[in-house]
Amino acid sequence: MDDCIFCKIVRGEIPSEKVYEDDQVLAFLDLSQVTKGHTLVIPKKHARNVFDLPPETAAELFRRIPKIANALKTAFPLEGMNILNNNEEIASQTVFHCHIHLIPRYSKKDDFGLIWKDNSDTYDEEEFKKRAEAIREQLKYT
Repeated sequence: MDDCIFCKIVRGEIPSEKVYEDDQVLAFLDLSQVTKGHTLVIPKKHARNVFDLPPETAAELFRRIPKIANALKTAFPLEGMNILNNNEEIASQTVFHCHIHLIPRYSKKDDFGLIWKDNSDTYDEEEFKKRAEAIREQLKYT
């Protein structure tokens, strides 16, 4: 896409601090550096987000994640890592080119965190089974 900032980075029109590149995938440091080494991994071929990502492109993208994650682990004294993918504005996607965040974690006090609420008391077993069936039904058509 002509106006996509990540496509411009892929084309070399905007500078970036690249850490990995091959014919299908590019990884570069996120300017925000949520934590030291925060890296974005993108497919070079534009896709808005995971909903638009062709299976072959997804396979190539995710095949590189362990290699890049392990490079971060070796480069920095991290204790763990969050691997995130935000899809659409409601999920905090701000650049509409599919990308994976690799966010190194150094301590519980490194200014990053997730809230993981347990909602298991808001549904019963029947509702739980209905949710699973709704998903299984849609998977029949994909």
